[in-house]
Formats: sequence, C-alpha cells, structure tokens
Amino acid sequence: MEEKPDTSQAYGPEVAEQAVSAAFLSPEEIIEPDLGKSTLGRARAWILLLVMGVLWGATFSLAKIAADGGGHPLGINFWQSMIGAIALITVMLVTGRRLPMKRENILFYMACGMLGSIIPGILFFYAASRVSPGILSITVATVPLLTFVAAAFLGIEKFQLGRILGVIFGGLSILLLVGPEESLPDRSAVPWVLVALIASVCYAGENMVVALHMPSNVNATTITGGLFIAATAIMIPFVIATGTFVPLIWPWGPVEWAIIGMAIISVAAYSMFIFLITHAGPVFASQTAYVVTFSGVFWGVLIFDEKHSYFIWVSLAIMLVALALVRPRKVEQA
Repeated sequence: MEEKPDTSQAYGPEVAEQAVSAAFLSPEEIIEPDLGKSTLGRARAWILLLVMGVLWGATFSLAKIAADGGGHPLGINFWQSMIGAIALITVMLVTGRRLPMKRENILFYMACGMLGSIIPGILFFYAASRVSPGILSITVATVPLLTFVAAAFLGIEKFQLGRILGVIFGGLSILLLVGPEESLPDRSAVPWVLVALIASVCYAGENMVVALHMPSNVNATTITGGLFIAATAIMIPFVIATGTFVPLIWPWGPVEWAIIGMAIISVAAYSMFIFLITHAGPVFASQTAYVVTFSGVFWGVLIFDEKHSYFIWVSLAIMLVALALVRPRKVEQA
C-alpha cells in the first residue's frame, strides 16, 4: 500500500495544508520505515526535524513583529499566500508538474485556501498583536487534537482511550492559559486567545476537506500550490478595497523583514517536512509538533524577553503530553 501522511498531525498556518499527499490514514494503517535502514539515517533525520521545528517556531515571533509594526493582518496574510504561490509555482515548473484545473480541483483549492490560509491566517495575525508568541504557539498546537475530534465524529478515525485523553489534556492546557489571572494578567487578551483557537478550528476543518474531498489527481505540492494561488486570487480585491496592502518597499524595516522571513521559513520548512515524510515516514515527521510548540515559546523568550508564569509552563507541558497521546502510533513493517 502506498504510504501516505496522517493529516491529524497537520500543524499551523504552513503545515496544515502541507502534511497531506493523499487520503487520511488512521494510526492502524500507517507503515513507518526503519530509520536505521533509511538512506537518510537516524541522526540526519533528527537533525532535520529539529532544524525544521525551530525554524517554524520562529514564525510566531515574526508574526508579532509584523503585526506590532503596523502591518495589517490582511496585508500580511496576502504576502504569505503570494510568496508561497510563487515558490510552489516555481517548484512545479522546475519539476515539470502541472496544476490540475478541473472544476473539482478549483473548488477544492478554494475551500482549502479559505480554511487553510485566508480565514485562519487573518485571525492569527490579528491575535499576534495582542497575544504573546509563546501562548500563540500553544494554541496552534491544538490543531492535531481538533483534527482527531472531527475525524472521529465523521467516522474517519476510531475513538481510542489514549487519544481521547490527549484531547482532554489539550483542553486542560487551554484552560490554564485563559483561566488563572497569573497566566494572562492582561485579561483583555483572553478573547484573542479564543480567536487564535478559532484559527486552529479552521485548520482542522481544512484537514477534513482534504481527507474527504481531495481529488485523485493532486499531491502535496499541487494541493499547496493550488491553495496559495486560490488564496492570493481571493484576497487581491479585498486587500485593494480595504486599503490594507502592505508595500514591501526597499529599504526594508522590521515589518517587511518579518513578512519575508515568515514566507521563506514556510517554503523551506515545507520542503523539509515533505522530505521527512518521504524518507522517514509520517509518524516520525509528526514529531515536529513538539519542537514547533516548544521552540515557539522559547523564541518569544529570546526575542521579546517574555516572562511566563508557572501556569504557562504547566500548560506547555500538558499540551506536549496531549500531542504525544493523540499522535498516531508506528506499525511495524510486515
């Protein structure tokens, strides 16, 4: 059987649409290659995973820099889609791949563009100016949990005690973020944490669209390219009509560098993620979630000198446990 990544581990604005190269797989169906026999090698695989996770974790801080610097969420998100589209079109041209453009493909790209880029991206960048990067990274970690819940209710996944406990732990983690006053001394930030969670719901919804309605003539590259092209096309009139376009005029300041940095990281990390799925398997690649969440918190500490309360660190630890419980298990090759 052809190996296919598990979409329940899709993660955040970049990963949610990129972790999928075929239909949704339950944990029982995943065959994980033996890293010891892989040409990639165990050490190289771990190094690649760590580098990728640390890079992705930095995007939360870059998002805050762009938003705090005056970049409008619509304008920031437009550039993420535009640069992503250009990068993926370039990849398709170099590799000779064509973007399928049947009616079902176009509708699929538009749905993924709305749920995987436009709506959650705009919500995420609005929240970024009001919530710390560390807290944002914890909220985005709920995507695998929400995806599992949706998949289980739709009959794609089976309810399993361990994974249900993971969802419960994830909920407890979020409660520790928004409940105690020590977690968020500025209580006006609480609604924006919930806004970030709505973005996660959108990413999970996109995973379900991919799982249930993905055309048979697409793969990870064409899905992502189609999604970014659709998102860019949809956003152009809105950005122009609302006057929220962010011009990238040289010399660049912090906002422009942050926007470009996020886009470059997205493309680079996407390439590494797909490479890991291909050479080390989807279960191994899904461990990126731990590194992204953990590094997202520490990038905030490093760049913004964030001081987190005891409750935030406990919330982070509980979320990492939740991810471990929801994560699909490896099945030995027969």
